[in-house]
Amino acid sequence: MNDELFKEMLESVEEADAIMKGKASPSRSFEFEDLEVKAIRENLGMSQSQFAVLMGISKRTLENWEQGKRHPTGSAKALLTVVAKKPEAVLEALHA
Repeated sequence: MNDELFKEMLESVEEADAIMKGKASPSRSFEFEDLEVKAIRENLGMSQSQFAVLMGISKRTLENWEQGKRHPTGSAKALLTVVAKKPEAVLEALHA
């Protein structure tokens, strides 16, 4: 690693440390709205049990999402986003 690259990396780490400690503000941030899981499910006309099977999760997990006790993350959040925007494509793909 050359000195210039090392210097850039060190500055980046120091900046991240300052941001995490609240001494600096990030240059940009991203906000994602929470998904309305119940509305997505109801839009498909599915019961909680049916939707849980479609998503590959337990009914209890779905209930927690719908009640706001927990929030979907990772691939579940991504799949829910696709279901909300293109429900027919998801249904076709998962029931092929």
